[in-house]
Amino acid sequence: MRALRVLLVIVVILGALFVIGDRVAVNYAEGMAADKIRSSQGLEKTPEVSIKGFPFLTQIVGRNLTEVDAELGGMSANADGHTLRVDRLSAQFHDVTLGSDYTSIESAASATGNAHISYADLTKAAGGQVKISYAGEKNGRSQVKISPNVPVLNTLEVTGSLTVSGNTVTLRADEIPAMCQALPRCQQSVRSQTDHKWQLTQLPGNLKLDKVVTKADGISLTASGTDVKLPS
Repeated sequence: MRALRVLLVIVVILGALFVIGDRVAVNYAEGMAADKIRSSQGLEKTPEVSIKGFPFLTQIVGRNLTEVDAELGGMSANADGHTLRVDRLSAQFHDVTLGSDYTSIESAASATGNAHISYADLTKAAGGQVKISYAGEKNGRSQVKISPNVPVLNTLEVTGSLTVSGNTVTLRADEIPAMCQALPRCQQSVRSQTDHKWQLTQLPGNLKLDKVVTKADGISLTASGTDVKLPS
C-alpha cells in the first residue's frame, strides 16, 4: 500500500513536470512564431500569438498544430495618395503545418481573419474633405453616410455602400442627389470624394475578404482561405 502511494506521488510529480515543461515550451514557441510572423508580414509591431491544444510537445513532434491564433495589431493600405488605417487585425490558423525550424508556420489547412476600421480612419482615407459615419444596412448592403465638401451645397449628404472582393475594399456613393446633378462638375467633384478603393495587401496568408459589416463604431471585415501559405 505504501509502495502504491509512493508510485502515485511519483506519477503526480512527473505529470506536473510534464505540464510545466509543456507550458514553457509553448510559451517559447509562441514568442518565436510571433517574431516570424512579424518579419514575414512586415508588421509594425510583434503580434500576440496563442497556440491552442494540449499537450503541445506531442504536436510539435509531428510538426502539426491544432490551431494558432494571432492578434496582429494594425496595418495600412495606400490608394490615391491616401492611407487607410486598419486599427485591429486578427487571424486564426487551423490544422497548421510547421516549417523545418519548428517555429514558422509553413501552411494551414484553413484560416480566418477579422479586421476593424474606424469611421475616423475611413474619413481620413477618403481625403479628409468628407465625413463618413454609420448608416446601418439596407437590402443586405452595408452602408455609410457620406457628407462631401461641396461649397455651394453645404448640406449635401449621400449614402454610400461598402463592398469587398479579393483583398479590395470598395466605397461608392449609391446615388448623387438631383440638386448636385444640375450643377456643372458637381457630380464629378462628389464622386472624387465618395468613391474609393483600397487594397489590403498585408492580409496574413493572402486571405481573401468575404464580408463587410457596418457597425456603430466602424466597419468590420472578415476574411478566409484554405490551404493557406505563409512566407518564411
